[in-house]
Amino acid sequence: MPAYLDDNGTWYALFYYENFKKEKKRKKKRGFGTEQEANDYEDDFKAKASLARYLPFKDFAGIYMENVGPRVRISTYDTKVQSLSKWIVPFFEKKPLNEITSIDIVHWQVWLSEARKKNGEPLAPTYVRKLNSELAAIFNHAAKNYDLDPNPVKKVKKTGKQRADEMKIWSKAEFDLFLDAVCDKAASYYAFEILYWTGIREGELLAITPADFDFENCYLDISKSVYRRGGEDIVGPPKTEKSYRRFRIPRFLAEEVEEYIRLFLHIADDERIFEGLTRKYLCNEMDRGCKIAGVKRIRVHDLRHSHVSILIDMGYSATDIANRVGHESIDITYRYAHLFPNSQQSMAARLQDAGSQRRCVQEIEGCPI
Repeated sequence: MPAYLDDNGTWYALFYYENFKKEKKRKKKRGFGTEQEANDYEDDFKAKASLARYLPFKDFAGIYMENVGPRVRISTYDTKVQSLSKWIVPFFEKKPLNEITSIDIVHWQVWLSEARKKNGEPLAPTYVRKLNSELAAIFNHAAKNYDLDPNPVKKVKKTGKQRADEMKIWSKAEFDLFLDAVCDKAASYYAFEILYWTGIREGELLAITPADFDFENCYLDISKSVYRRGGEDIVGPPKTEKSYRRFRIPRFLAEEVEEYIRLFLHIADDERIFEGLTRKYLCNEMDRGCKIAGVKRIRVHDLRHSHVSILIDMGYSATDIANRVGHESIDITYRYAHLFPNSQQSMAARLQDAGSQRRCVQEIEGCPI
């Protein structure tokens, strides 16, 4: 079939094709810039749809990445590629897609449970859950777009855990000890100072410039993030739409950062404050500082958890905290509730007080208790 011109000036492909079951199906795809692109899509789709039954899993995984690649951030794409190439494709590699069964997926889950990282540790339960979701995405994509039936993941329960059992945080006292331990390196000192008192992500930290600060009014703008690709820093958009944000910072922090830029860096407003630093550098500095200070080892990302815990302890609402740190949903913020075991004791004590007051009123009024 020929391509068609849409009302908005783009082209769309509308055609019938035969899937690997020899069934006739209708397909429509919008948003092509030219008629040729729409026609090319039709030819490519028909070829892949008819061969899907015979494609080895590895080849279909490549098609899947071609399809989803344009719709995700580059950093997300790279993460998917790494997960697939290391923990998914090697297991299913040569087996035809439509011959993979539910029991094959169960065997893969067992294989994951026995897998070990380079340091000999098992995969984190949260990462195992993520890998389960990645595999499900591939089969769901095949079922939706290439008529794969049956979909083997439908009958298999995901393994792993959605969230970690423990979320480590630092108290202000622990952070102060750590900060004293790394104060011999100005970049480390100010990087960790900003992470702890703002709760921004590591990629957001590495992307900030002097222009992102309003030092007079104590504001910080987050509009970009840094990730590594091929050994180079790539400055791109932040993690989600909610990650674009402007929020106030403590005056002491604004003054410290302004002084650091003025005395140590001498950079232009559009140059990155932490140019040359990497996530690996921050991780190594975390190791060094914890060892010197004698405080428990936490991840660099746990400084973000520590910041959220401070705000919760101060009594701020989940909505206010989510807006400040760039959570996509306040449901994410609610995951931090377990950081405050004493809050349950406090709640029980206040309920006890309320109950006691009620009994006193009943006694005075002569009501049965």
